[in-house]
Amino acid sequence: MTSPAPNYWDYLKLDRLLGLQGGLEDDEGKLLSDELHFIVVHQAFELWFKLCLRELREARDHLASERVPEEKIPRVVHHLRRGSSILELCVDQFRVMETLTPQDFLAFRDKLIPASGFQSFQLRELELVLGLDEQLRPSYAGKDPLDHIKQLAETSPSGQLAWQRIEAARQELSLKEALREWLYRTPVQGKGPADGDDEETVSRFLSDYLAALRASSEGKAERLAAALNDDPGPFRERIEEGLRAAERFLWAQDVPEGERARMRRVRAGVLFIESYRELPLLAWPRLLIDTVVELEEQLVLFRTRHARMVERIIGRRVGTGGSSGVDYLDETARYRIFDELWAVRTILLPKTAVPPLQNAEQYGFVR
Repeated sequence: MTSPAPNYWDYLKLDRLLGLQGGLEDDEGKLLSDELHFIVVHQAFELWFKLCLRELREARDHLASERVPEEKIPRVVHHLRRGSSILELCVDQFRVMETLTPQDFLAFRDKLIPASGFQSFQLRELELVLGLDEQLRPSYAGKDPLDHIKQLAETSPSGQLAWQRIEAARQELSLKEALREWLYRTPVQGKGPADGDDEETVSRFLSDYLAALRASSEGKAERLAAALNDDPGPFRERIEEGLRAAERFLWAQDVPEGERARMRRVRAGVLFIESYRELPLLAWPRLLIDTVVELEEQLVLFRTRHARMVERIIGRRVGTGGSSGVDYLDETARYRIFDELWAVRTILLPKTAVPPLQNAEQYGFVR
């Protein structure tokens, strides 16, 4: 006996999917249309988060290989671009959410207490897979954010599943860690970590770059002051502080001493790729870095858009989960996960000002 031919509704399990919008009453007929709207929009978010997590893990797994062949980088970029597109769609999805008026939401908001969007364990999981430093996460209702979820998880089977997912994500290699390891191995001026003179080569590249950065800053304060008919002193001091910050960043003086050599090489790798991005063998690495930045930009936009949506609908009320509401959401949009990739943009030089390239033949296509 042959199996029946597949059909659309069975393939997508639509009978089950469309039966999951009953809310706390488990009965759509007892819901206001606005509450049904609220449930559907948030379930759609969760489905998109599920797919985004899959794409991020695929990208990370490719990048985490001990050796990443050049032909694999386009696959990493492919998965990251899909993740970025998903987050971009989620940002736009807030337009649908905003068709809910303040009074519409107040009609059922109290039913949610103490439920909160912060309890989206998939979004917390996504942060962990990306590599968010948990020290950056702002406190939630006066508590450690993940401890808050753990406490709630103890009261329900689904909450226990949520906590298991978060705990598992904490143990995974993050995309940030995989990316740093890949950047660490980036040949700088034709040298890699296995070469005996690599550390000297990296230090010389950073010193030459900082010298070029200082040279490019000469006269800028005076030109700016002349254009604005102002005193050059304050401009000069700002430029000097920027140069000091560049030195601290490139020499990794902001990390523990035992980690500095490794972090210097990671940051040198980012800077080298960005500075010589026109070289054939750096084209895909440069695109990979751009795609990671774009991905995080979409996450920041998601957080910002979420905050404005909440402010539009409930103002600055305390959140249903006890947080400070909009203020908490705004705080989450301030930190950056891939900080090296963002920071290096502050110190990039025009192509004509970068130090001379060494061993250029190693960055061309093999004929």
